[in-house]
Amino acid sequence: MSAGSGTLALAISLTPVLLAAYLIGSIPFAVVVSRAFGLADPRSFGSGNPGATNVLRTGSKAAAALTLFGDAAKGAVAVLLCRALAEPLGLAPSAAAWAGAAAFAGHLYPVFLRFRGGKGVATFLGTLLALAPLVGVATCLLWVAVAYLTRYSSVASMVSAAAASLALSRVGGAPAVLPAVTVMAVLVVWRHRANIGKLFKGTESKIGQGPPPIGAPPDGAAAAPENPVAGAIDRQP
Repeated sequence: MSAGSGTLALAISLTPVLLAAYLIGSIPFAVVVSRAFGLADPRSFGSGNPGATNVLRTGSKAAAALTLFGDAAKGAVAVLLCRALAEPLGLAPSAAAWAGAAAFAGHLYPVFLRFRGGKGVATFLGTLLALAPLVGVATCLLWVAVAYLTRYSSVASMVSAAAASLALSRVGGAPAVLPAVTVMAVLVVWRHRANIGKLFKGTESKIGQGPPPIGAPPDGAAAAPENPVAGAIDRQP
């Protein structure tokens, strides 16, 4: 078989795996869990992000924990599924990492939510735990430490993502994993660009702040204009 034919055959084998991983990543656990618990849609308040941190703002730790587990499991399942199919399909060693990246992309741009998803931190960590368990555990612990010290989920996410990529660059045997993890780490930081602006302005929400008022718009959403008639009545002596 020629090199060109081999590459084409590999692409044909890998494409359905990546598509399946993307669809797994597209499952919006934040929305599904919130509905199951009778909570408000996480896209309607706080950061507007369908992720565990925003679900926590409802005050339900159980719902937030289930969302976190589900989002992390998406990345891990994609990696493990690809590894199980690697030998029968003749996939390259790097295929599992790119399957995890496909699940990560599904979380960021889910087909089920019109491609408007979360920031991918939990899915990134789940993928990392499946690809490189020691680095994954260290990254999770780093997230917890930074979050505890700063009280900012965004800072913890960006620092841990960058540190994971750096750590893998120092670990032997990581070439098959490093490119995909680096792409995901860059996207984690990119998805937090609005949070970076809020950090500089001092308006970034901290972990542990109370749940948002009922009907409060997502951060950055324009407030509803005042009803001039109602306002005039209220201002009458």
